[in-house]
Amino acid sequence: MKKVAAINDLSGIGKCSLTAAIPVLSALGVQTCPVPTAILTSQTGFDGFYIDDCTNKIDEYIKHWNNLNLRFDGIYTGFLANAEQVGKIYNFLNTFKNNDTLLLIDPVMGDNGSIYPTFTHDLCDKLKTLSKEADIITPNLTEACIIADIDYNKFISSYTKDNDPKYLNKVHELGLKIIKNSSRSCTVIITGINYKSAGDEAEYIYNCAITSDNIYFSKSKFSGLGYSGTGDIFASIICGYLVQNRPLESAILKAAEFIEIAAADAYSNKIDRNYGINFEKYLYMLTNNFNTKDLLNEK
Repeated sequence: MKKVAAINDLSGIGKCSLTAAIPVLSALGVQTCPVPTAILTSQTGFDGFYIDDCTNKIDEYIKHWNNLNLRFDGIYTGFLANAEQVGKIYNFLNTFKNNDTLLLIDPVMGDNGSIYPTFTHDLCDKLKTLSKEADIITPNLTEACIIADIDYNKFISSYTKDNDPKYLNKVHELGLKIIKNSSRSCTVIITGINYKSAGDEAEYIYNCAITSDNIYFSKSKFSGLGYSGTGDIFASIICGYLVQNRPLESAILKAAEFIEIAAADAYSNKIDRNYGINFEKYLYMLTNNFNTKDLLNEK
């Protein structure tokens, strides 16, 4: 069985980070070995959340797991509690990463043009540097702009959303800039981009996977709300597919279909966006012998 070290926070409420990664990777047949960066009573979208910083515990994971001679097929990083933890990640990589280990970095920093309230510019700068070491980077549009040193507001005003080719070309150029500045040949997947084409009543979510010589898209209907944890679920599906050497294009299509169905379920049941999507009841869709399109046709 393939094994992934998932370095992320554990939020009690919100269906994100480790509470999303563990069941999703497990459904894909991958063993998840969690390393909590912080323990939160809820994800940070809720008022009054409590956070317990786990910085001083990461070294103990490295020491013990190294003594056990553990090795991983993939290492997957998400939410970090502070800038010091980036150095801990480098220590983890130096101990456990080899040439065959997939490194997926989900550079959690912000959304809608702003960094998250618990984040500092120092942490963002260090995450930008860390992202250069990744095989796969899964930023949203805000995070992609931060990594590429591009002003988010100028970027989104530089294209017309009714002009599909121009829109996709700009996203492609953004991904290629990140790849050019990376330390290794990597794939950039820019996630969760809202788009509504001219004359179309439906709004869609695009995910764009960009390599140095190709680009793949997934397109799914927007449920009506941007839910907590969808980026974590998306990155977890990508990680689970790629550590098993399954095609990148299949991975982004499966992730988009899965999230579309689970988000539509949450929206129809009037679930508050902070609580996340109803993904648990659809985990069976991630097994090898299930065809997601059958369920989409039923919907």
